[in-house]
Amino acid sequence: MSYCNYIPTMKEPSRSLHQNYHDNHYGFPIHDDNELFGRLILEINQAGLSWETILKKEESFRKAYDAFNIEKVATYTEKDRERLMSDAGIIRNKLKINAAIENAKTIIELQKQHGSFEKWIEMNHPKSKEDWVKIFKKTFKFTGGEIVNEFLMSIGCLKGAHAENCPVHQQILKTKPMWLKQ
Repeated sequence: MSYCNYIPTMKEPSRSLHQNYHDNHYGFPIHDDNELFGRLILEINQAGLSWETILKKEESFRKAYDAFNIEKVATYTEKDRERLMSDAGIIRNKLKINAAIENAKTIIELQKQHGSFEKWIEMNHPKSKEDWVKIFKKTFKFTGGEIVNEFLMSIGCLKGAHAENCPVHQQILKTKPMWLKQ
C-alpha cells in the first residue's frame, strides 16, 4: 500500500499530520539549500524510528538547528553538540548530531564548488537509486540506502513519493523544473 493510500486508514491526529506532509511537502522540489539540508537532517534522524515521530518533532529540529541554517550549523562547537544532546525536542543521538554538523560543512564545500547544494544534486541527476547511494555515502555522513532513497524521493529526484493516480502527484509534475523531469 502506498503512502497515498495508507493515510486515509490512519486515525487522528496522525492522519492530519501525515496528510499535511503528503499534500504539501512530500515529493515537491526544494530550491532552498537550507531547506534541503533540513530535509536531509530529518531523514537521517528518522533512521530506526517512525516518520510520524519526526513530523511531530520537526519544529523542534528547526529551532534546535537554527532554522537549518547551513552556515550556522557548520560552525557548531562542542557546546552546541552538548546542547543538542540534552534537547528532548529532537532525537538525541550523537552520531546523527555529528552527521548534521559534518554534513553542513560538506554542503558548504559543495556550494563553493557548484554554486549550491541543489545544483550539486542537479549535476548528478538522473541516477539510479544505487548510484545515488554510492555518491551520498562517499560525500555525506550517516547516509545509508533508505535515508538516501527517502531524501531523494521527498525532494522529487526519485520516483515513488506518490501513486501515479494521486492528485498531488499531478500537482508535483507541474512544479518540477525541467532537469527533474528527465
